Amino acid sequence: MYGAGFFKGMWVTMRHFLMTYVDDLRYGMNKYAPEMNNFEVRQGTQAKGAFTVQYPDEKVAMPERFRFVPFLVVEDYDNPERPGKDWCTSCGICAKVCPPQCIWIVRSNDPETGRPVPEPEAFFIDIDICMNCGFCAEFCPFDAIKMDHDYELASYDRTTNHVFDKPKLSKEQRYWRTIAPTRAVEEMEARGSWDHKDVEKEKRRGGGKKKASKRDAVRERKQERATEKAEQKAAPVKEAVAEKAPPAAAEGAKPWTDSEEMREKRKQAALARKAARAAKRAAQDG
Repeated sequence: MYGAGFFKGMWVTMRHFLMTYVDDLRYGMNKYAPEMNNFEVRQGTQAKGAFTVQYPDEKVAMPERFRFVPFLVVEDYDNPERPGKDWCTSCGICAKVCPPQCIWIVRSNDPETGRPVPEPEAFFIDIDICMNCGFCAEFCPFDAIKMDHDYELASYDRTTNHVFDKPKLSKEQRYWRTIAPTRAVEEMEARGSWDHKDVEKEKRRGGGKKKASKRDAVRERKQERATEKAEQKAAPVKEAVAEKAPPAAAEGAKPWTDSEEMREKRKQAALARKAARAAKRAAQDG
């Protein structure tokens, strides 16, 4: 029948409208009373008709795949081995794939080895430019960046409050497991552990025992070589000083504490040496 689809759609809308009043009668006109505490039922599958969310006292639960401002995953602060350790290795992939280019990473190098340090020295995201696409979290090879569910970020000062730095972006791993438990378990199964990939590599290499990193080993070798070179340079200097050093005087004896007799003897000896050198030069000239 021509126009049947139109009437079916209108009937769905009318039924939804009428069920709103039926739901009010079911709660005895106390649908929004604070003592009822039926918000989960009203926003669930058992709800009938339309209802109003009393924001900000009531907030609709965010689905796990809801995307907002990214945040950096760090180890739990009570972790016995790596408390608060960054999962980010400052590889820069997130900054490269970001469409609006709102991510800035500051890397650092080890002052002794000159090699890059596998963690960001600074990390910034301009949340006013971020389009919440999730590319940064999708392309991160270490699961170190995730999309947050916190959407209440309005403020009056954009320059200081809307450019998030590393302390403001860093959140514990348990926070990610809280807001997205299903996805966290899926990532754990794909990764093979709740730990970071580097931690798992160290465990496989060392049989569960911690090993010094390559950077520490290079630093130790350089320090040993520098110590050996310093000793080699200092050895001839010590020998020369030992050869030129005069014989040690008696304990407690100093030139300004000698008696008059000793001073006179040193004076006569010096005059004799001077006279001998003068006679030698005279003999050579003659």
